[in-house]
Amino acid sequence: MEELPNHRRQIVGICWTALVAAAVKFLLIPAYRSTDFEVHRHWLALTHSLPLSRWYSDTTSPWTLDYPPFFAYFENFLSFFASRVDPTMTHLHDGLNYASDLTILFQRLSVIVTDVVLIYSVYRLTKGGDFRKIERFFIWILVIWSPGLFIVDHLHFQYNGFLLGMLLLSISCLENGRDVMGGFVFAVLLCFKHLFAVAAPVYFVYLFRHYCRGGCVKGFVRLVVLGTTVLAVFGAAYGPFLYHGQIQQVFRRMFPFGRGLCHAYWAPNFWVFYIMLDKVFAFLLVKLGFYIEAPKASFTGGLVGDSSPFSVLPRITPMITFILVLLAISPCLVKAWRNPTPKMVCRWVSYAYTCGFLFGWHVHEKASLHFVIPLSVTALKSADDAKHYFILSIVSCYSLFPLLFEAQEYPIKVTFLLLYATLAWLGFSSRFPGKKPSSSMKETKENESGTPVFSIGYLGQSYLFGLIVVEIWGQFLHPIIFEDRLPFLPLMMISIYCALGMMYSWIWQLRQITMLH
Repeated sequence: MEELPNHRRQIVGICWTALVAAAVKFLLIPAYRSTDFEVHRHWLALTHSLPLSRWYSDTTSPWTLDYPPFFAYFENFLSFFASRVDPTMTHLHDGLNYASDLTILFQRLSVIVTDVVLIYSVYRLTKGGDFRKIERFFIWILVIWSPGLFIVDHLHFQYNGFLLGMLLLSISCLENGRDVMGGFVFAVLLCFKHLFAVAAPVYFVYLFRHYCRGGCVKGFVRLVVLGTTVLAVFGAAYGPFLYHGQIQQVFRRMFPFGRGLCHAYWAPNFWVFYIMLDKVFAFLLVKLGFYIEAPKASFTGGLVGDSSPFSVLPRITPMITFILVLLAISPCLVKAWRNPTPKMVCRWVSYAYTCGFLFGWHVHEKASLHFVIPLSVTALKSADDAKHYFILSIVSCYSLFPLLFEAQEYPIKVTFLLLYATLAWLGFSSRFPGKKPSSSMKETKENESGTPVFSIGYLGQSYLFGLIVVEIWGQFLHPIIFEDRLPFLPLMMISIYCALGMMYSWIWQLRQITMLH
C-alpha cells in the first residue's frame, strides 16, 4: 500500500520536471532554426507525396532522405497530421523551403511531443530502489534539461530526444533483466538512426553471454529467439524496400562515404589533432624548401567533398576509422564477454559511443549527445563520476555553440550553459559534500566523516577557465584583431580545445571500464 503513493509521487515529480522544460521549449519556437528544419519538412512532403518505392531515389531537393526506413515511416506518420495543419507543408514541389507559421509550430511541437519517450525512459531507469528521491530528481534534471538537447533539438532542429529515449529504454530493459526486450528496442532504434550502430558490438557480446546461456540446447533456443526478434525488426523496416528492389539505393543513401573524414565544422575528436599535425608538418617542410602540394579540399575552408585532404600524413579511409573504433571498443567487449553485468551496460554503451565519436568517419558534433545523455544516469554513482560528467557535459554543450551563430541566439545558449552548470554544481556538491581538498591531496577524496567530496580540482578548473578564454577570443577579440581574415580560426580553436576534453573523457571512461567489475 505504501508503494503506490511513492510511485505516484515519482510520476508527478517527473511530469513537473518535464512541464517546466516544455514551457522553455515553447518559448524557443520562434527562435533560430537551421537547414535541418527544411530537411525534415521536405521528408514530410517526400513520404507523403511519393510511393514508398521512390522515397530513397527522389532528388527533388538536395536534402535527400538518408535515415533508415523506420524514420521514413515516422515522417510519413507525421505527414498525415501535417497535411491537415497546412497542406502546402507536404507539397513536394510547391513546399520547397516553405516555413509558414503553422509549419514552424507543427514541426516544433512534433519534437516537443516526441520527447515523451525520453521522459518515460529516464523515469524507468530511475524508478528502482537504487536511487534516493533527491538523486532521482537530479538525474531527471540532468537528462530532461540538458542544454545540448535544447540547442540541437529545439533550436537547431532535430529529433534526438526520442531517439536517445529509445536508447535509455533499451538500457533500462537490460538492467532489469529483460534482455529480449532490450535487444528488440535497440534493433528498432537502429532502424530509426543507423549511427547508433556503434554500440551494436557491445549489445551483441553482452546479450550472447548474458541471455544465450544455460547449456547447449537452452542457449541455442535463446539465440534463435533473440535472432528471430532482431531479424523481424529489420525485416519490417527493410522488407518493403527489398520487395521494390530499392535496398541498394537505401544503403547508398544511408552510407555516403564520399562526404569525407570530417564534417564541415570539425567535431572535437581525435582527427582534429591528426589534421593539425598534418598542417604543422606541411608548414615545416615548405619552410625547409620542400614542395608540398595543397589538398584539393581544405579542412579550414569548411568543405566536405574530398575524403582525404592531407598534405603529408597518410590518407584516412572509412575502413581505417572502422578498425580504430572497433579496437577502441574492444576493452569493454572483453569485459562484457568475461562478466556480463547488467549494471555495467550503461557505462559500456556510453564508452562505445565515445569511441565512435572520437575515431569515427564524418562525425557530427551533435553525436556527443549519444554518450553524454546516458552518462548522466551514472553521474551520481561516485564523486569521480560526478567530476567527469560535470566537465564532459560543459565541454559537450560548449562544442555545440557554433551551431547557433546568429547574434540573437547568443544570450540563449550562454544562459542555458551557465544555468545548467550552476544546477549541476549545486546538485553534485549536495550529493558529495565536504571540504575542498588541498593541492597536495587527490582531486577527489573523502572528508573526515567518510563522505565523498565533489571537486574538479585545479586542473579541471583551469581547463574550464580556458573555455572562457577561447570564447572571449572567438566572439570579441578575433573580429577586432583580424577583422574578416582567418574566419576559420575561432571554430578551429573551439574544436581543438574541446577535443582535449573529449580525449580526457575517453581515457577516464576506459580506466573505469578496466577497473570496475
